[in-house]
Amino acid sequence: MPKDHPAPGFSVPVLAGAARPGLCTDCGVSRMGDGRACGQACQFIQPDYASAEHRVHGRVADPSLGDEAFFGVTLAMQRLRLDPPADGAQWSGITTALAADLLRRGKVDAVLAVRADPHDRWRPEPVIVTDPAALAQCRGMRMGYAPTLAALEPAAAAGHKRIAVIGIPCQVYALRAIEATLGFRRIYVIGTPCSDNSTTESFHAFLALLDPKPETISYLEFRADYRVEMRFDDGRPAKFVPFLKLPISKLPSDFFPMTCKTCVDYTNRLADITVGYMGGDGDQWVITRNHRGAEMLSGIADRLVERPLTDKGKRMGAVKGFLANTARAAGGLPLRAMPDWARPIVAFLQPRIGPRGLEFARARVEMKAIETILHLRRAHPARIKNMVPDHVWRVAARYGLLPTPQETRRD
Repeated sequence: MPKDHPAPGFSVPVLAGAARPGLCTDCGVSRMGDGRACGQACQFIQPDYASAEHRVHGRVADPSLGDEAFFGVTLAMQRLRLDPPADGAQWSGITTALAADLLRRGKVDAVLAVRADPHDRWRPEPVIVTDPAALAQCRGMRMGYAPTLAALEPAAAAGHKRIAVIGIPCQVYALRAIEATLGFRRIYVIGTPCSDNSTTESFHAFLALLDPKPETISYLEFRADYRVEMRFDDGRPAKFVPFLKLPISKLPSDFFPMTCKTCVDYTNRLADITVGYMGGDGDQWVITRNHRGAEMLSGIADRLVERPLTDKGKRMGAVKGFLANTARAAGGLPLRAMPDWARPIVAFLQPRIGPRGLEFARARVEMKAIETILHLRRAHPARIKNMVPDHVWRVAARYGLLPTPQETRRD
């Protein structure tokens, strides 16, 4: 369907302006007004998570509560799946189900989300959704920058007073920084975790390394069982590739941008509710953070199946190995490649004795903290004292990464 004829229930905003150079994920704020809000809103300048958590959730994450040290303020944490699963969903469809329910119940007038660009299924296109049924087109994974927050001004201009936003962490941090100035009566925030992104063009190149017919790949997911799953629209059965057999060494050094290598918020700490998969062990991992999150989840409770959270294996060995490889990469040295004979053995053992469930999620959070510090020390040493919040230093301290006097923020 051409872009100038959006589907019913959709509005495709015209996103003026452009992303700023440097550490920018094009969340959309630079495209709003004169763009000066970036200085206040950007996660990559001087994030203040403690103040933001207190403002959004009513309190700051408490490391003494165990997993709050890793995942942020938690009212409830569950392993859930939508039953029956939504057609075309990346997992079972909880994220879009939450948003659709808000529209059906009249809790919001519009939802800001992304759908696939009409000409490229992997490219994200920001949309303003007013019809619950239209959210079906927002299911699934996209790769590339999506200036979703630039749709805030068109949403307000259209008269929408209560909105929901589905966003990744860097978008949500910026939204929280400016939401009081936007004039909406109510904003619900549905967050998804995010650890790594790439340009849509680079992602197409990655797909071409995975399959001789990349144009037929209709679904791709990095699963919690240490495999990538691919599905195809040409009738072929799904294909599963162990992480260790991915052609990572063939990717250019800038495949993952520096913004993703220096992200300080994998779990979307400022969302009302975070819906991901890392701690779900095959299901979806849902962190309800405040009363708005609980209100949203209650609206679809009768469609959810809950299973006990799992917590298996030990993460420390895997994280230490990641630290060693990241230190080499951040220093410009080649990674130590695993011998070919060992790859099938390790690929067999990983899903059986490696960290799974919550331990898998903790490992991923620790890896992101380590990656952030090491890459900032190499590429932007002067920024580290302002960019790295306390919760990242606390997680990395377990592995001997501590701030130097020059890296300590002086408020």
